[in-house]
Amino acid sequence: MKISLLSFGIAKDITGQRFLDVELPSPATVGDLRSVLVKQFPRLSELASVRLAVNSEYADESVFLSENDEVALIPPVSGG
Repeated sequence: MKISLLSFGIAKDITGQRFLDVELPSPATVGDLRSVLVKQFPRLSELASVRLAVNSEYADESVFLSENDEVALIPPVSGG
């Protein structure tokens, strides 16, 4: 199945692009997607925390993905 990935901040710098399509076997969870992304972009594992949002809602590792879901890769945010 195809998942559309949007990357923000340092995650965008690591992936090298804001938009990316990722192919996953079905069924797949957010945790499966995270594993695929870390294998493809090892520097993602260096970030203190990266949240994933599925169709605009934060999702934990156990959430199942569906064809054409939009997943946002959201790195830690600091402010001042």
